[in-house]
Amino acid sequence: MAALSPCDSFSSFDKAKLLKLSEIYKDDFHDSERVQLHGQLHIYYHSLLHDERFFNLKGIADLSRLLVETGKQLSFPLVYRLLKLALVFPVAAATIERCFSAMKFLKTDLCNRIGDDFMNGALICSVEKEALENVKTENVNTRFRKMKDRTREL
Repeated sequence: MAALSPCDSFSSFDKAKLLKLSEIYKDDFHDSERVQLHGQLHIYYHSLLHDERFFNLKGIADLSRLLVETGKQLSFPLVYRLLKLALVFPVAAATIERCFSAMKFLKTDLCNRIGDDFMNGALICSVEKEALENVKTENVNTRFRKMKDRTREL
């Protein structure tokens, strides 16, 4: 991610590292796109290096914002896709860590035999606490009462 940083006139720019990142995410970059990315990165670097609008940026978030404002994301779509991937990665990694922490808390030795459906429901409730704070217990009870009788006949 640092290889995309615009700080100090793109001093950390490293085409080899960015190409390696595209190889790691094979679902996002096909073989032919990686070949195109090689050329786009070269033109992108020299284009932005000489554009004074990109001189005083503080990070990749500012870079992505300015790319959109100037329309350069259309000129370098694969570089922009790589930039979006770099911006999303920390959030995605934190979300996954949060889910695993919740699962570790919920699936103890005592609850080791719970089924997948129950586990998924419990994890959603645990991970999405903020969304559930707005749900009132009375509304849930009323909704279940209105549902069809779910007991099986023997």
